[in-house]
Amino acid sequence: MTTDDSRSPRKLRLLTRLLPLLRPYRGLIAGWLGFLALSSTATLVLPQAVRVMIDNGFVKANAEAINASFLGLFGVAAVLAVATAARFFFVTLLGERIAADLRKRLFDHLLTLDQTFYESTRTGELVSRLAADTELVQTVVGSTLSLALRSVVTMVGGITAMVLTSPRLAGITLLVIPAVVLPIIVFGRRVSRLSRQSQDRIADASAIAGESINAMHTVQAYTREPQESRRYSDAVMRALATARLRIATTGTLTALVILLVFGAITLVLWAGAKAVMAGTMAPGVLSQFVLYAVLAAGSVGTLSEVWGQLLRAAGALGRTTELLDTQATIASPSQPEPAPHPLRGALRFENVEFRYPSRPERSALADFTLDVQPGETIALVGPSGAGKTTVFQLLLRFHDPAHGRITLDGVDLRALALPELRGSFALVPQDPVLFGASAADNIAFGRTNASRGDVIAAARAAEADSFLGALPEGYDSYLGERGVRLSGGQQQRIAIARALLRDAPVLLLDEATSSLDAQSEHLIQHALERLKSGRTTLVIAHRLATVQRADRIIVMDAGRIIAQGTHPELVAAGGLYAQLAQLQFAT
Repeated sequence: MTTDDSRSPRKLRLLTRLLPLLRPYRGLIAGWLGFLALSSTATLVLPQAVRVMIDNGFVKANAEAINASFLGLFGVAAVLAVATAARFFFVTLLGERIAADLRKRLFDHLLTLDQTFYESTRTGELVSRLAADTELVQTVVGSTLSLALRSVVTMVGGITAMVLTSPRLAGITLLVIPAVVLPIIVFGRRVSRLSRQSQDRIADASAIAGESINAMHTVQAYTREPQESRRYSDAVMRALATARLRIATTGTLTALVILLVFGAITLVLWAGAKAVMAGTMAPGVLSQFVLYAVLAAGSVGTLSEVWGQLLRAAGALGRTTELLDTQATIASPSQPEPAPHPLRGALRFENVEFRYPSRPERSALADFTLDVQPGETIALVGPSGAGKTTVFQLLLRFHDPAHGRITLDGVDLRALALPELRGSFALVPQDPVLFGASAADNIAFGRTNASRGDVIAAARAAEADSFLGALPEGYDSYLGERGVRLSGGQQQRIAIARALLRDAPVLLLDEATSSLDAQSEHLIQHALERLKSGRTTLVIAHRLATVQRADRIIVMDAGRIIAQGTHPELVAAGGLYAQLAQLQFAT
């Protein structure tokens, strides 16, 4: 997914990707173009009014003609002022709406992408795309594109008027057009390349900042502030160096265009002045021609300035559309099979093999076969890297197995619609994820239609009601970003309350009590026992004391099942589980 930055016209064609976003706003576009036409017409009428004023007023010493000319000039200026203000309103509002729609569309699309994408993409870079790149698109629609179109209209109108006013002087002026266009093409390609590099460097800096801020607790704990500051500073300086080159190149392009254009105007003025002195041209005609030449030259100069901005915005839009064109490898089938109703919660892994795309050299699961009966509580134990979390990842269909299949009540997970599939599970992760919202909103995250009473009941069952009631605003208290205002154990109890409220037929517990003190753990274990009743439950545990009452314990190592049974059976059988039990229960 790359674009050829050396081909500016091809890159500008990326701006056509804005057309679907523009279609809903035909009224704003019509208002913008209508007032653009009116303001451009008023601008092109001004030199004609000046000609009439000079030839009929000053040359003939006609006071009435002078009065009428100045009155006409004021009228044209009034029309120009109103039309310009209206054009600004319509096009600026259009740009804001396009940027808002693009941000929403991009964010909605990011929500559909699978975990494989997020394993290889930095969060800070995505945030930069949502903010900086869409801001550039807003600028190009709300300002740059309007300036470019207005300049094109004024330039074409001015050149046409120059030809009609004095073909001879127009011919002289048009001779320098190739000299003006050539540097635009040459420097435009370099500006295009540097614009993309500049945005990439900004995205790199944003990614580093996001990474450090999200890990600020660890950064400060390890006193890494100077190193992180230097790392971010280096990224900013790389972005600045690229921006400096881009600015210098754009400035050189602008200087060349202005020099060449106004050099042409000087040549025309010299030729026109000789014609007036020879009596072959009226002074008003020369004045009219010069004004048209200034308008056309100013438009060319504006185009040279906005050219780089257009290329920069095209590059930003190119990166945005790259994300929009990225397709998830995990998606709902086009014709999903309905899940059985009511869902019993029977799970089956059939000879499953899976390797993470980021670690293809190692099997996360190999020849993995497991039957889980409805209402059964299964514990997954084993050393780190044994594949326990991968089981949860595949059940939630964050990834699909390379071989074998997984079924829910006999239906292949790949045949179910993703919302229906994932709605069948309630997950309590080892590291609870809380949002910058109220406690009630965090608990109701998995069931948005829950009543206040449902939320409180879930919090009580998770032993969270006591500390939530002590907060200044109770359940409406803001928990801070990532729940920083709560302790680790309190955060985990909020996550457990969330899972309780979801009331799904299958419960996934990933070290759900790892952050709790002994008293809270004891209370939560009772709550979880009530929650497990009538539900299929899979528990990942490193502390074997939490899974001794499981119906069946699955011992895993290197992605394979090496033993299974109850706690007494596995201890009696010896092997890995017995070794782990001896280490943990030894006194």
